[in-house]
Amino acid sequence: MKLMEYFKLIRIKHWIKNVFLFVPLVFSKHIFDVSYSSRIVIAFFAFSFLSSIVYIINDIIDRDSDRNHPQKKFRPLAAGTISINSAVATAVLLLIANTPLSVGLGFKFVAISGGYFALNVFYSLYAKNVVLLDLFCIAGGFMLRVIAGAFAIDVEISSWLLLTTMFLSLFLAIMKRRSELSHSDETNSKPVTRKVLESYSINFTDQLAAVSSSAVIICYALYTMADRTIAAFRTANLIYTTPFVVFGIFRYMYLVHKQNQGENTTEVMLTDRPMIITTMLYLLVTVLIIYYHS
Repeated sequence: MKLMEYFKLIRIKHWIKNVFLFVPLVFSKHIFDVSYSSRIVIAFFAFSFLSSIVYIINDIIDRDSDRNHPQKKFRPLAAGTISINSAVATAVLLLIANTPLSVGLGFKFVAISGGYFALNVFYSLYAKNVVLLDLFCIAGGFMLRVIAGAFAIDVEISSWLLLTTMFLSLFLAIMKRRSELSHSDETNSKPVTRKVLESYSINFTDQLAAVSSSAVIICYALYTMADRTIAAFRTANLIYTTPFVVFGIFRYMYLVHKQNQGENTTEVMLTDRPMIITTMLYLLVTVLIIYYHS
């Protein structure tokens, strides 16, 4: 069905990454305030349309190399089920839909959206082939999502939360590279679809993952114990959400190391039952502590 090809083109499943915009809403204690939550929902769709434009641009650039990838060869542009002209037209329509939504959220949101777009174009054209810079560009994109969420509702965001976001996205990007390397080793094939893999190794990515995963846990734990956090929520109980974060990190590492998953982060988060349960429990406990503590 042609419509499904367009859904694949704009990668609706990957819109889940934009839930990072909701982080400032949750931790600013406005999740049940309709005026705030409605603005975040608008921001979510604005960023989702923008990220889909980025995916289209990336797929146009990578369509030849994607044809050599066992999964990416089924992408609409690589498979030839959608023409480049149709893809460009789709990107234009998404931009038209994005513009009024973004403008309505204010200049700061528009500026950070522009920064996100520029960063991703830079990544697609250059940084994705530069060792380490590729990882930091990915991390930067997730940090900009959190900042955009804060700008959309005009609240401050903790530096510890931003650092947690940065290290978490670095960790996920590193594990993605490790999974890609592992797949190349198993199939005895050269990593032709991602040139930067030639600059990485299993051992190197394992070391990077150890550093980044530790940083996620430390930064999040420090956030929960910070004087500003305790004063804002009038409780120190947020520290009890840390085990969920630790389990989530360990579970993801298990899936990459033992199940050879991780190349598609979105798929892992949406299909692995323990990961889904952990995420839901974390959100439930966090909301109860922040909004309903005695």
